[in-house]
Amino acid sequence: MDYARLCRAVEAKGLIARGGFYPTNEDRVPALADGRDVTAMVLVGVAGRSLWDSFQAAPESAQPPNPLDRWSRRVVGELATELDAVALFPFGGPPFLPFIRWAQRAEDVYPSPIGPLIHPEYGLWHAYRGALAFSRAIDLPAKNARSRPCDTCVDRPCLSACPVGAFSGQSYDVPACIEHIDGRRGADCLAGGCLARRACPVGVAYQYTPEQMGFHMRAFVAGNRRPGHGNN
Repeated sequence: MDYARLCRAVEAKGLIARGGFYPTNEDRVPALADGRDVTAMVLVGVAGRSLWDSFQAAPESAQPPNPLDRWSRRVVGELATELDAVALFPFGGPPFLPFIRWAQRAEDVYPSPIGPLIHPEYGLWHAYRGALAFSRAIDLPAKNARSRPCDTCVDRPCLSACPVGAFSGQSYDVPACIEHIDGRRGADCLAGGCLARRACPVGVAYQYTPEQMGFHMRAFVAGNRRPGHGNN
C-alpha cells in the first residue's frame, strides 16, 4: 500500500491522515474479526477547518444525536472498504479503544496542561475521527521528532484564561466548567469555544470557525449536563 495514495483517499473524504505505527502487544490493538493480524495502523482525523465543510454538506449533520460520530462511522467505514482495512473509532464505548496512546505512537502529540493532546503545528485545533487497521504491509512515514511546545511556553495562558479556574495543570473541574458554560455568563465559551483552548498561542492559524466551535461546545455540554439542569 502506497501511503501517498492512502493520504489522497483520506483527503477526498474531508479528513487527513494523522500518521501511523506498527502495533505491538502494548498498543492493545484488537484482533480482526476474521483472525488476521493487524500489521499497520493509520489514524485519520482533522486539523483546523479541514473536516467542517464536508460534514456540513452531509446528511448526518442534521441527524441527531451525535451527528459527527454518525458521519465519521460512514466516512471512515467507506475508506476501510476502499483500502481493504478495518475501521476503528474513539467513540462508541465503554470500553474505549486507547486512541490517546495510538495518537502518540503515530505522531508527535503530547498532553497539554488543560488535557487534550497538543500538536506542534496544529496546537489544540485537531482531533481523531477513526483509525484504519491493515493486515498487509504499509510503508509508513517516519514519526517527526518535534518537541512538546508547552515546555517552552513560559506564561501558559491556557491555565489562567478559564473564567472559573477549571484547569489547574493537573486536573480539570468538569462540573464547574459545565455549570459556567450552561449559564448566562458562559455565553462566550458556548458560542466561541473554550477560552482556555483559545488562549493557547500554538496553531492559531488552525483555529476552528465560530460555527464549528459552537457545534463542539453544544455537544460537550449536552453530553455532560446533569439531569434536570437546563440553561438559566
